[in-house]
Amino acid sequence: MIGAYLPILLLVVVALGFGLCSLVFSSLIGPKKPSKVKLQPYESGCEPVGTARERYSIKFYLIAMMFILFDIEAVFLYPWAILYKKLGVFGLVEMGLFIVILFVGYIYVWKKGALEWE
Repeated sequence: MIGAYLPILLLVVVALGFGLCSLVFSSLIGPKKPSKVKLQPYESGCEPVGTARERYSIKFYLIAMMFILFDIEAVFLYPWAILYKKLGVFGLVEMGLFIVILFVGYIYVWKKGALEWE
């Protein structure tokens, strides 16, 4: 029984060994000439302005999470569209219910003012 897992264990050991050897050799062999310019954060060719610890509004995070949520829910429409004929009326009713729940969530978020960017 354990012999069946030996190839997987060997793969994990080889992968970890390769990763560790790469890190060790790059730190030993790689050039080390730090300067003020090299240690400066790169911002698309622009000079950095301000600190990296700038605070963002919570609205930014809320809108980002809602975008991800609604985007992921929209992804469920593709498998349904492909299997539409196999699912029949049951699939149609279930997807209709799914879209209604999604729409109710969207209306709730809209009424709460979470989509208002101030």
